Order: sequence, then structure tokens, then C-alpha cells
Amino acid sequence: MFDEMPKTFYRKSALLNSYLHMLITFGEISNAEKFFTQIEINDSINYRVMMNGYNMNNRPEQCLNFFRQMQQKNIVADELTFTIILSACSQIGLLSICEPIVDKIPSNILNHHRLQITLIDMWMLGYVDKALKIFEHVQKPNVMIYTAMINAFGLNGMGYEAVDLYRRMPIVIQNEVTHICVLNACSHSGLIDEAHSIFNNIKVKTERITTTMVDCMSRMFMFDEAQKLIDNFESCHPPGFAMYRALLSGARNHQNFILLEKVFNRMKNLFPEKKQGLTADFIFLPNSYSSVGEDEQAKEVQLKRLHQIGKNKIVGITWTEGN
Repeated sequence: MFDEMPKTFYRKSALLNSYLHMLITFGEISNAEKFFTQIEINDSINYRVMMNGYNMNNRPEQCLNFFRQMQQKNIVADELTFTIILSACSQIGLLSICEPIVDKIPSNILNHHRLQITLIDMWMLGYVDKALKIFEHVQKPNVMIYTAMINAFGLNGMGYEAVDLYRRMPIVIQNEVTHICVLNACSHSGLIDEAHSIFNNIKVKTERITTTMVDCMSRMFMFDEAQKLIDNFESCHPPGFAMYRALLSGARNHQNFILLEKVFNRMKNLFPEKKQGLTADFIFLPNSYSSVGEDEQAKEVQLKRLHQIGKNKIVGITWTEGN
């Protein structure tokens, strides 16, 4: 298609970038690379499109290679370019690679919120002290920066720190994602009282927020409370599939087989259209029995449920069905 365009278009940067973006969107990385080499004058935007494409296709090393090419050609990287580069660093996760690149970020763009959020996200796994250092240098944190830092605390098992920051955050800027992140932090740190307090003070309890609280209770084996919360939600909302999956997972971890089968049967009645999801959840049942040596019970459940779900497969063969 591009070969049919007038040659005068070949110098139009916007058109070249759009064509590169189209190739990358369709996964044509090899063709995008070939076309990139044919562009007479490559600027920071061309490089940015290619680097973002590598990230989208899980090839962060190539993204960093292009950044090195930019440096060799003295092409200046802007805020958006560094955001893409840091995303590549996040995928790689090596301190020896990340730190030298962070040191190259000009001070005049280091205070931009988008870049600060990306830095916090990059450091959140294993280097929470570096993420906190970035956060502490933010003059006026917005909701995304607060939420990124709360999430960083939660992923590192620092539930109390996550709750403390959440409570210091201005209430007027808290949103659904903020509530979910702090409840997840409580869930993974076993802070059920803090989770209760936070949840009760949330004015608009969306399905995702309620699901997170159900997950928190289920992880603590508080199944009666979790079921009550689901019942309360369903009194004025349609049933939520994810809520039952959270309850199902907690029942399995607690080896509560009676509840496990009860929840599964209710899911089957409430969500008959979700056969794919039910097949995945069904694996919980025989696996749970097998984990405690109840192999005969596991086989019985397998045969019974496979017939009911409509998956005519032989026991022992994978139950995950591709589209």
C-alpha cells in the first residue's frame, strides 16, 4: 500500500509515523523494522513509535537498543520517550540496567507527573525504597501518584504503610482504583480490621470494590461474612462472577469442600452463559480433593461436572478449550 503513494509523501513525518504505528499494531514488527531503515531522516517520534512497538510485543531489549541508537545519533529523548524506555526497564527488572537510564533523565522533565508515575511503577517490585524516594520528591501528588505508591506498598507486603498513605491522601481525589489498591494491600497483609474500616467508609461501593473486599475476607477464611457481603450486594445489583471466584478460591485454600461445591453449584445456576470460566473454576473441585488424597472423590466430581457443563472430554486430558 505504501509503495503506491506519491514519492512526495515519503518526507511527511506524520504519515511515516502513522504507517509505522499501523504495522506495529498488526504485529508486523519485521516489516516495521525494514520500513524504519528506509526512512531518510529519523527523528525522536519515529524512534518512539518503534520503541513502544517493541514494548507492546514484549521485546524490551530491542527498545533499549533503539534508545542507545538515539544517543549515538544525538537525538534528544523527551518525556514520552523516557516513559517508554522506563516501561521497557520495568519488563526487564534489572537494577544494573534501570539505574543508569534513570540517571540520564534530564532534571527539567524529572518532575513531570507521568514520568514520576512510571518511575514508581518501575521500582515497585523489590525496590520500594526507590519508589518512595520518587514519591517524597513530588510536590503536589495527584490521584495516580498516590495510588501508584499505595500499590507499591501493597505489592511489597507493607500493608500498614499503604493504609497510612491512603489515610493521608485527600479524600476528594480518592477513586475506585485507589480503594481497590489499599484493600488489596490489606488483604495481602492480613489487615482485616483496617480493611473493614476502609470499606465501611467508602460511599460508593462498586462491584470491583466489593469483589476486592470479598477476596480479603475469603483469604482470611471469613466465609460467612463474605457470603453476607455478596448477598447484600445482590439485593440491589446483578450477581458478580468475580466475587464468587474469590469466594471459591478461599474455600479451596481452606480445603472447605462443602462450601467449595456449594459455591460452584451457585455459580453454575447464576452464570450458565460463562461455560469457559466455569470450566476453569471447576478444576478447583477435583484438584482440591486430590490435594488431600481423595482421588476417588476427585474422579467422581470430574465425571459428574464434565457431563453437566457439557464438556465431553476424557478424564486426564486438559479441560481448557481454545477458541
